[in-house]
Amino acid sequence: MAHKIDGAVCINCGACEGTCPVSAISEQDGKRVIDPAVCIDCGACVSSCPVSCISA
Repeated sequence: MAHKIDGAVCINCGACEGTCPVSAISEQDGKRVIDPAVCIDCGACVSSCPVSCISA
């Protein structure tokens, strides 16, 4: 199951996007989103988020 970003908490810093090895994260409407069809559930984005808004 792909990870999810809580848009209410996301500060749009881009740290997660830079760590994703499969480029599953992009910006939409001023927040980052994860494409579940691309996400490989590796967890790299979770540890990179400074506000802990990414969950499984």
